[in-house]
Amino acid sequence: MPHTDTFYTAHTADGELSIRRGPRNKAAVNAAGALIWRRHHDKLEVLIIHRPRYDDWSWPKGKQDPGETLPETAVREVREEVGLQVTLGAPLAVTAYKVKGKPKEVYYWAAELPAGARAQADEGEVDELRWVSPKQARAMLTSPTDQEPLDALLRLESAQDLKTRPVIVMRHAKAKPRSKWAGAEGERPLAATGKRQALAVGRLLQAWSPERVVSSPWVRCMQTVYPYAKASGLTIKEKRGLTEDSNRRSPKHARKVAESLFEKRDRSVVLCTHRPVLPTVLEVLGGHLGKSLRKHLPAADPYLKPGEMWVMQVSVTHPMTVVSLEQIKPFDD
Repeated sequence: MPHTDTFYTAHTADGELSIRRGPRNKAAVNAAGALIWRRHHDKLEVLIIHRPRYDDWSWPKGKQDPGETLPETAVREVREEVGLQVTLGAPLAVTAYKVKGKPKEVYYWAAELPAGARAQADEGEVDELRWVSPKQARAMLTSPTDQEPLDALLRLESAQDLKTRPVIVMRHAKAKPRSKWAGAEGERPLAATGKRQALAVGRLLQAWSPERVVSSPWVRCMQTVYPYAKASGLTIKEKRGLTEDSNRRSPKHARKVAESLFEKRDRSVVLCTHRPVLPTVLEVLGGHLGKSLRKHLPAADPYLKPGEMWVMQVSVTHPMTVVSLEQIKPFDD
């Protein structure tokens, strides 16, 4: 996939979802939400809501706020409408329709009900919520377009790939130019713009709440993941094999670190490294992605823009199966 000026791409292994969105092809109105699911007496159930303003049954969702990424919108809207702090799973579908003559798109993700959490309807927008079977949901949903994310969720359920964990790879935020830095290369810090980008990265990562943070020990990488690690109470695992120098001398160390992302089968993770190291990491990722997803990996420099990331959802039941690949820019240029 050539690197283009996009803010979001999403592809699923079954080929049912394959989109690329940027300034030139985004809808006039954008929204995001989630299909929240749980196992109840070993049966799959999904959460649907009734909105009195529209007198409809639908999924929790809402409009994107200025400065928000779509994953952040989905998490915020779920929190506001049903009182749940979810982490996003696989992207499901992007529905499209018109509102007052304007094109609108709604982006949906799967999201498992957090352990021990209980949904509560927002008094302002939601007057009832129900946990129902997928069959019941299909009969109750008001809008025909809301069937699309349900179909996608059921395909994952049928393949036993609905429960996933995120594996995230990112490039550090914008650093001070080499030409303006006289110190050691490993100590070259983020530029002022990069520091703002790092804050945006920290907010976006909350959508998946990775439990491990792995990074090159060079300052610009550490500064990029620090806001998220601090907010989440996590220790950054420094891996010297992810530095530019180490990768130049012997790429095998970076490969080993990248492989480890797929070995910790019960934990979600984010890795931060440098642009020159990304081709080495990409070789490893390509070995774990099926053919349908592998073709969407970038093939040319710069692979990722500063602060940009790939989010892969890995099946928990089939830990060698990556069910989706997203590429996300956490901020506007």
